[in-house]
Amino acid sequence: METAAVLSRLQKQCAKAEYCRSDVYRKALKALDGDAEAAEKVLASLVEERYVDDVRYASAFAREKAALQGWGPVKIRFQLRAKGVPEAAISAGLADVEPTAAADKLTRVLTAKARTLEGDPQRRLKLLKFGLSRGYEYDAVETALKNIL
Repeated sequence: METAAVLSRLQKQCAKAEYCRSDVYRKALKALDGDAEAAEKVLASLVEERYVDDVRYASAFAREKAALQGWGPVKIRFQLRAKGVPEAAISAGLADVEPTAAADKLTRVLTAKARTLEGDPQRRLKLLKFGLSRGYEYDAVETALKNIL
């Protein structure tokens, strides 16, 4: 596929949804049959035209994962790092997540999980592990557990 066609297709995709640089680069590389130089040019053009913005992507990703999946900041940061998003963009994206909303979501998630563990002697430990696995910091999980149990 030629570079102009790939650029046009990626512009349409990026206009519909947020993508990070690494995702767009991977898509361009695949569409251009491994031509890394052309993929870099396509990516540079998309960044210059503001179709791709890692800060905007990190903000959207963090808000979505925190609100819909109930992920905490640790897990969100880890996933964004895995996608190659720069640390400054990750911090800016996590700043968009409302701390009180995240705490409320953690409480709701732990309350729902606590109902499934009624009568379990290791209930507190399991809830603590569950909260940590969701990407919340220890202190936040501990505070939420004090309110629940």
